[in-house]
Amino acid sequence: MDNSCLLSTTYFGPVQWYQKLHRYDTVWLERHDSFIKQTYRNRCVIAATHGPLTLTVPVAHDGASPLTRDMRISDHGDWRRLHWNAIRSAYGESPFFEFYADDLAPFFEKRWEFLVDFNEAIMEKMCELLDIRPNVKHTERYGNTESLMALETSESLGSLETLRSLRGLGSLETVVDDFRDVIRPKHPMPDASFTPRRYYQVFEQKHGFLPNLSILDLLMNEGNESVFFL
Repeated sequence: MDNSCLLSTTYFGPVQWYQKLHRYDTVWLERHDSFIKQTYRNRCVIAATHGPLTLTVPVAHDGASPLTRDMRISDHGDWRRLHWNAIRSAYGESPFFEFYADDLAPFFEKRWEFLVDFNEAIMEKMCELLDIRPNVKHTERYGNTESLMALETSESLGSLETLRSLRGLGSLETVVDDFRDVIRPKHPMPDASFTPRRYYQVFEQKHGFLPNLSILDLLMNEGNESVFFL
């Protein structure tokens, strides 16, 4: 069986999001949904000295109903310097910060125009550091898992007619799990396939273990062992 999933784009997404990249045969990234504020699309959560800290990338758009693919990154508030300072402050004493600092710094120096391109570059670098090689595709339009099943199966089998005949015979084995509204910082939906695993955190004695933080937290604390927690 070929298992696929559908994810929203993320800014240094949480451990749960990267677990999907690692475990699914194919990952579809949604670019055509309406942009929703206060989601992982443009924010991440790290463990700071005073507890969980949310870092948000400011965005701007031209239309009244912006799609995620059209969201532009704003330079408002000197956010790049603030984010990098926050990350250095939170993880400067972690076991692997110095090891990864040169890989992370360019994301707070270079300017990207579109949020999805910025997030894509981050994802590629995080996958490189995690040593995972997901098969990532991008949606061509907003749709549901049924439309992705049709697209994916027709790509592999050659035609929609073949897809229909296989469905009629009950032999279609492509599965697409939709996590677009499951993985979110506020009011996440149930995910039976994800159980946070405890790992070392710099401020654990102060705040207790904080689950499902940004992938940055896992990398800074576990380094090349991070993949075993996905």
